Amino acid sequence: MTTTTEVPLFRRFAPISLGELVGEAALLTRLDRKYVLAATALPVLLDRMPAGVRALQIDDRRTFGYRSVYFDTPELDAYRAAARQRRRRFKIRVRTYLDSGLEFVEVKTRGARGVTVKERIPYTGSDGDLGPEGREYAYETLAGAGIRPDGHELRPVLATHYRRNTLYVPSTGSRVTVDTGLSWTLPDGSAAHMPHSVIVETKSGRAASDVDRLLWSLGHRPCRISKYATGLAALRPELPANRWHPVLSRHFSTWKGFR
Repeated sequence: MTTTTEVPLFRRFAPISLGELVGEAALLTRLDRKYVLAATALPVLLDRMPAGVRALQIDDRRTFGYRSVYFDTPELDAYRAAARQRRRRFKIRVRTYLDSGLEFVEVKTRGARGVTVKERIPYTGSDGDLGPEGREYAYETLAGAGIRPDGHELRPVLATHYRRNTLYVPSTGSRVTVDTGLSWTLPDGSAAHMPHSVIVETKSGRAASDVDRLLWSLGHRPCRISKYATGLAALRPELPANRWHPVLSRHFSTWKGFR
């Protein structure tokens, strides 16, 4: 079990259990919008949340530590597909819920109309490898989405760490996640950190949620940021990254490790 620094701002909301949240808004197929906010803007957003919003709570804890290890081919097929905005793009990662120790192999692909489809199985590998079961699952899932990476080897490329609070918005049956304390690490140990910004992500089954409209009214607009692709671009500036230049120049220029 890992101790996670609690974010007290989320104590204002009534709790919702994990079972209730999954029952109300599993949203493995969803439309995602991401926003990067200054940490100082978060209290204003939370103050104006729609009525009835509830915060995920497990064993009196509302802030949870996450680690994701992203896998890609030697040619970085997943990264380059995102950079070139290919319709058939994907992500493969091992997601670890640090407070519970649960781990999953997750494969994310794009479905119809740009929705995100996430599928996963329990992780049975070790030492930073997908393991035979995870590797087979990843390739089968990609093949089912019409994706066949050029490379045959999937290897760890980037790790991310952050703290997450999750909100349920009953008016639209949607989720909102707020990620703080983000850091990225390459296999060689190079790292970047984002201590003064947060990533807010809305996850809904339809075009826009009440929280999207709230964010827009506060002057925030969705931006192109991917924890995997944008983080990798920040730490490896030789990679093509035109798609993320606005985010990189605005939010990454003062990060430790930015080159």
